[in-house]
Amino acid sequence: MGRWGWYLHRLRAMSLREVAWRISQKCLERRERKYARHPIPVTSQVFNQSLAPLTLDAHKLGIEYHNEGHSHQNDIHLLGGFDYSRYKTRWHAGFQTPNEWGQFFSYDINYKQHDAIGDARTNWELNRHFQFAILAKNYYHTHDRQHLEELTALLDDWRKSNPFLLGISWTSVMEVAIRSINWMFMLAYLKKAGDTSHQLQNDINTGIVNMLDYVNKHRSRYSSANNHLLIESTALVLGGYAFGHAPWKEDGIRTMTAELERQITPDGVNREMSLHYHAFVLEAYSLTAHCILSNSDALPPSWHTYMERMSEFICHSMYDEAHVLAFGDDDEGKVIDLQGGNFPYYDYVLQMSSLVTGKRYSHFVKTNETVNCLFPASDISAISRQPRFEPYEGKCFEQGGYTFLRSKDGEVLIGIDHAPLGFGSIAAHGHADALSFQLLVGGAPLFTDPGTYIYHCDLPARNQFRKSINHNTVSVGGADQSEMLGAFLWGKKANCRLLKHDINGSHSLLTAEHDGYAPVTVRRTFDFDHEGKRLTITDELSQESDIILTYATGHGVDIQQEKKGWLLSLEKARCLLTVSVSSQYAASVEPTEVSVCYGTKSSAKAIRYRTRCKSITSIITIL
Repeated sequence: MGRWGWYLHRLRAMSLREVAWRISQKCLERRERKYARHPIPVTSQVFNQSLAPLTLDAHKLGIEYHNEGHSHQNDIHLLGGFDYSRYKTRWHAGFQTPNEWGQFFSYDINYKQHDAIGDARTNWELNRHFQFAILAKNYYHTHDRQHLEELTALLDDWRKSNPFLLGISWTSVMEVAIRSINWMFMLAYLKKAGDTSHQLQNDINTGIVNMLDYVNKHRSRYSSANNHLLIESTALVLGGYAFGHAPWKEDGIRTMTAELERQITPDGVNREMSLHYHAFVLEAYSLTAHCILSNSDALPPSWHTYMERMSEFICHSMYDEAHVLAFGDDDEGKVIDLQGGNFPYYDYVLQMSSLVTGKRYSHFVKTNETVNCLFPASDISAISRQPRFEPYEGKCFEQGGYTFLRSKDGEVLIGIDHAPLGFGSIAAHGHADALSFQLLVGGAPLFTDPGTYIYHCDLPARNQFRKSINHNTVSVGGADQSEMLGAFLWGKKANCRLLKHDINGSHSLLTAEHDGYAPVTVRRTFDFDHEGKRLTITDELSQESDIILTYATGHGVDIQQEKKGWLLSLEKARCLLTVSVSSQYAASVEPTEVSVCYGTKSSAKAIRYRTRCKSITSIITIL
């Protein structure tokens, strides 16, 4: 699709109010061009003089300064497997190419699908400045000046080479919000250390105030008001408490309370139809709730209920801390990271939510460093002794659109997608995966979702990872159930409907259908024997059609054809897939790709059946 075609479709996704708001934002951007004409570091002076008196109080963020047993890792995990030590001061790196982003006015930078430079999301991870907060925390706890010297050098280099609103690090309001959160924690630790330069502290204080003021003026609205708005509001609530600025705090809490019902289904599923963004949002609410409670204020009444249900949803999706069934986009984003390196993100979020809600959702095998920095050791010890929420056998999230099933012994975990495409008019983070499923055996992904791969470059590859034919579902005529109009824009959307379900500990049955191939309707029934570990899938079409039935497997899964069907194995996990169809068909094992981590892709295989029929039945037996 051409550029103007994209703009036309994007405009159609907007209301008249949104168009008016975007025009007002353009007017504001025009006034802000003065910063492009006269570059100035964000730490140089407070741009909005009415906010000049604001000073951060290190005791208002909910940091537990007296805990012990801290880790002191200095590096952070970069997306795509890039080496942090090689990129720590390459603030403008393209990553996917040797090229770099120019220091242009941020609104003029076209960072979307700029293959000549790289993926902006990969760059943003470095510019979120988790490393700044980590180094300040390390210095506070060790008083080793090497941490302070490295932090000072990095900060000086960044603010000189990234003037306010110039460059790739200023192209997303949410990125500025996340950076401001990490700067708040950095400053809080430096203040508590007590022996750092007042000038340095004042400069950081100024930078945070300017960033929060910018976030407040440019918060996401209307069709863009998804998880971005929640993260931006999180920054404002934390800033409101830390700086004693009631308008930020009150408006942020009010927005987050209103958005709970709008963005989360009553049974606790994020409407973006992405497990990762579900956890990302829960992290934001947990961090904000902890700050509110630490300041002896009460949480809005709805927060506890929604956070508990969101936590339960994550638990149902997990085999263990390291293996989850993730649908939709996953960019590995997080709000704050005081640990560094790579760690099981979903378990970390469950630790946070456990300590806020008072209900244990994590095993707490190893307490995450961020959690250790925020909550009293006595609270962590107490919650880890409570009975843990156990996702026995399975659950259907009727309103959220997902069902999870477990075998009697807990070794088999199945995830079924009968959800809408995504959130709002653009459904930005959804995939064309209606009625798809995933299956883990002992944590091994025998049947898997292809993943995400990348956001802002290599659009053909991004589309491949979102296509129906690459998910474990039926594609009529090889087409997609929903219409891709851009990397984060969908046109015609498949409507999915749950028809019936009976989930119990011995035998579960679920039937759902979608109209993505109208006038043809696709109906799929899942029948799972929990004790026998056998899943029967029946696909029925409203009229005879040419179809492609895909069974996508995880990286490393071995596939052998036998008389009875296909034998799949990965380490100790094994299953037999048999497919029954009354008409002629062609079956083959085809090469494909999966993306287990953002920015990376690995080889995999898919079993595909091509036939013309009205129904087809598959049986998966775990061996």
